[in-house]
Amino acid sequence: MTPTIPIPQRLDFDALAPIFSRAMSTLDDAATQQLDHAGIDPGLRELVRLRASQLNGCAYCVDMHSQAARKEGVAAQRVDALAVWAESGLFTAAERAAFALTEDATRLSETHVPEPTVSAAVAAFGEEGAAALISLITAINMWNTVGVTTRCWSVSPA
Repeated sequence: MTPTIPIPQRLDFDALAPIFSRAMSTLDDAATQQLDHAGIDPGLRELVRLRASQLNGCAYCVDMHSQAARKEGVAAQRVDALAVWAESGLFTAAERAAFALTEDATRLSETHVPEPTVSAAVAAFGEEGAAALISLITAINMWNTVGVTTRCWSVSPA
């Protein structure tokens, strides 16, 4: 195997901002509980996290959530096709609504999350489910911001 190239850490965020880091974990746990309460499948939860992480370029989160999705029973083919979900017939209408919401909320400054995107998510998941998804998308984008900016968490070869 060819040696990997280490990506240097910029800041040890968890050590430098431990209070905020713990608060992020608590917020992420709350988003997960909200999704569970709304009855949203754990596999879809991980796919949403993975899609936002792909868009934001967070290598650590892409690695973590692709593994988590497989662990939740998402087929490898679907995990691999997520980056091209709009061009793939492997996803349900509800999943597609969740991914559209993920993309538009993650690209907030570009999209301003158009009404049809929110309406489609509400139609697929109800108001409570759409709100739970927005909670999750907010949390993963926060993690991605820290991870990409500080490179505080590294990816190790499997």
